[in-house]
Amino acid sequence: MNFIDAKKLVYEYIRRDEEGNVEGILTALDAVDLEVKQGEFIAILGHNGSGKSTLAKHLNVLLRASEGTLWVDGKDTLDESNLWDIRQNSGMVFQNPDNQIIASVVEEDVAFGPENIGVPTDEIWKRVEKSLQSVGMLQYRAHSPNKLSGGQKQRVAIAGVMAMEPKCIVLDEPTAMLDPNGRKEVLSAIEQLNQKKGVTVILITHYMEEVVHAHKVYVMDHGKVVMQGTPREIFSQVETLKSYRLDVPQITLLAYELGKAGLNIPKGILTRQELAEALCQLY
Repeated sequence: MNFIDAKKLVYEYIRRDEEGNVEGILTALDAVDLEVKQGEFIAILGHNGSGKSTLAKHLNVLLRASEGTLWVDGKDTLDESNLWDIRQNSGMVFQNPDNQIIASVVEEDVAFGPENIGVPTDEIWKRVEKSLQSVGMLQYRAHSPNKLSGGQKQRVAIAGVMAMEPKCIVLDEPTAMLDPNGRKEVLSAIEQLNQKKGVTVILITHYMEEVVHAHKVYVMDHGKVVMQGTPREIFSQVETLKSYRLDVPQITLLAYELGKAGLNIPKGILTRQELAEALCQLY
């Protein structure tokens, strides 16, 4: 069975007046299908309002579907008795790390999650050290989070989730508030967790460069999954992505424009190295 298995998932935001009467209904998820295997790195792209953050909140059962089914780690999200098991195995990292960091010392903040789920004290501190090490923040364990950069704070937030030892981490636009260096730090930490620790990663983003190393990409628009495939398959369709108000990585766009100009460049170039090799083969 897949770690995440969504079938015809629907979620509606209902707007009511002061008397409780329904004023309007917004369908944020419209018959979404999603399959994720344990250990995969999945990216979900979409313009603002596409439904990707609403989908993320379903994977941690912060929201429950209006229609359809969603199973996480073999458990039905509509069954309330599964709530804590699912949240323990599907951790969530939000856009703003300040919303997740609550302690005045880094290591105490990372210890908060496992302490809440009843992990023995000795085991908690082993997990804290291991989690901070895995995101490159061990040397800051005694620091105040207030003195860290945005990228460092986000890595502490990821370590806090990792200390609970989830099978999956859902990251909802974790680099949206960071500068380019901060984005690189966080992306590197995410990729290391996936490749070296085997953690399933669901990355919600609108930065195209962040999904180049994903196993599979889903593109959402107006609550629907409108494209899915490998990064190369998705980024080979430049005009289709533009129709959904999305860009492609800069190097992919350069290769696309060179192809339009008449050079025999393969579609779906993802890295500078690939473009350099393609150009060398021409001459």
